[in-house]
Amino acid sequence: MIVPMQKITLLVSAEDRDEALNRLRQLGLVHIQAVRAPAAEEVHSLQSELAGVDRAMELTGVDPDIQPDPAAAVGADAVQSILALGQERDELRRELTELQANDAWFQRWRPVSLASVQTLREAGIVVRFYAADKKDLQKLPADAVTQVVAQTSNGVLLAYFTRDTGDRLELREETMPPVEVGPMRERMAEIRQRLEQIGTQLEQQAVKGPGLALHRLRLTARLELATVKHGMGVEGPIAYLQGFCPEEQVNRVKRAAAEHGWAYAIQDPDDPQQVPTLVRSPAWVRIIKPVFAFMGTVPGYHEYDISAWFLLFFGLFYAMLVGDGGYGLIFLGATVYARRKMRQAPPEPFRLMYVLSLATIGWGAISGTWFGMEGILDIPALSFLGLVVIEPISSMGGDQDFMMHLCFLIGAIQLSIAHALIGLRRIRSAQALAQLGWIGIIWSLFFIAGTLVLGREFPVFAPTLLGGSVTLVLLFANYQPNVLKGVLITLGDLPLSIISSFSDVVSYLRLFAVGFATFIVANSFNQMAAEAGVGLLGSIAAAVILFLGHGINIILALMAVVVHGIRLNMLEFSGHLNMQWSGVPYRPFKATEAE
Repeated sequence: MIVPMQKITLLVSAEDRDEALNRLRQLGLVHIQAVRAPAAEEVHSLQSELAGVDRAMELTGVDPDIQPDPAAAVGADAVQSILALGQERDELRRELTELQANDAWFQRWRPVSLASVQTLREAGIVVRFYAADKKDLQKLPADAVTQVVAQTSNGVLLAYFTRDTGDRLELREETMPPVEVGPMRERMAEIRQRLEQIGTQLEQQAVKGPGLALHRLRLTARLELATVKHGMGVEGPIAYLQGFCPEEQVNRVKRAAAEHGWAYAIQDPDDPQQVPTLVRSPAWVRIIKPVFAFMGTVPGYHEYDISAWFLLFFGLFYAMLVGDGGYGLIFLGATVYARRKMRQAPPEPFRLMYVLSLATIGWGAISGTWFGMEGILDIPALSFLGLVVIEPISSMGGDQDFMMHLCFLIGAIQLSIAHALIGLRRIRSAQALAQLGWIGIIWSLFFIAGTLVLGREFPVFAPTLLGGSVTLVLLFANYQPNVLKGVLITLGDLPLSIISSFSDVVSYLRLFAVGFATFIVANSFNQMAAEAGVGLLGSIAAAVILFLGHGINIILALMAVVVHGIRLNMLEFSGHLNMQWSGVPYRPFKATEAE
């Protein structure tokens, strides 16, 4: 569920606001909303320091997610020393790039002495360097004094000698770098040596990673405090801030205000768009949180918590898209192994993978699909696997029309749930009847898809269902005293909405198509391995084919889960819920353990 919030305004003495903010942080309940832009030197300074720590962690190759360690605390001096090394490295790299460009000139023209060129200039002779096609040599003035220095694939490099400082040939001039080649190359060697030293020093600084992470955490806390402080409103001797608090925790804020002498105002949020979202789910539903974190999506405060529905259907979609019980066993074994190796990691990702792996094994069992192997159920030791196979769903010899019909059915059920959720929220409004109408439209489209795609007989009652459902939507989707006006408003979008809904129902076919493709690919690699031949070489070739083939197939299946399994929940299902995923996560203003 999305936890109800209350808007809170706290008023304190401007002189005591630092103390008030520290006490508010200890309370750790209020999500602060800035009253004004926190444009202050303290904020900019802390932002700069924080950027420096991030840069230091990047330079030393430290994982940004490394755990802070109070025992390895480092200060600003350590950060500055790392940044100094990084700055020196950047400057040396820029210098080396310039020198390499100069060196490229000398590699083309050979080591020309700058001193000799300057000596000639002092004697009144100017030397210019040109690149030319061989045919251009015939066009040179007869009195031009030139010397071919080198042959190139496209022509020649030549030096032109003249006493006229303004005299130039109509060729592409290549200006000589104003350096001596010997000292320049010595400097390049010095730079490369120093860059190696800096690289080693930065690698050695990586041991400070946990300390840098701790320093970053402390700076983040200070920045948050400064941002809140300078984002407060000030009116004479009074400073005030605004924020949001879970409704169930408001009494704790009231008690703190009474204890510390703060004035306060508490009211219902006036703009749902500004309210942060706190989603609280049962433990069995929280395992889906890593998926939402991966997508970076948060429902708006006025939207829906679809965590439970997402988990239910995502598990089904995952199982159907992967579709192979053997792959499910691999996922399950890999998850068990990873959990043993990462005991300190949060448990939700592993629990989610347990559920998804078991769901995949279950689907593989009822479809008789184990590593895409034909005849596996004919093996005496594995014949018991055939007891749970549902023939129409079977990957080998199943009913494809039944599978497509099942996909349409899943789509109709999920989309109907979306409109039912909207209807329940509007149960006291006539608009709830419009959602009932949309449910009827969805099932009418389900029957239409069965007729058009699968050639099934269109039910006798379906036209009446469709007509009645459209009527409900027309009358109540934009219900108002002027019924005709409401009907006309709805009519403008209704045809396209119905067409879009039909497309949504049909799009669930991807569950069958992708799952069946996974089986076909696995089966094809099995056949290739079987045809690899006999003997040692044949066995090695078969093993390589099976390992690479099934490995690629597993990767493709997991990509399909991301592309299709998440899409059906985030676009089709969420689209019918009119969700924008516009939420801001609830982040209470609170102290950290690192401080």
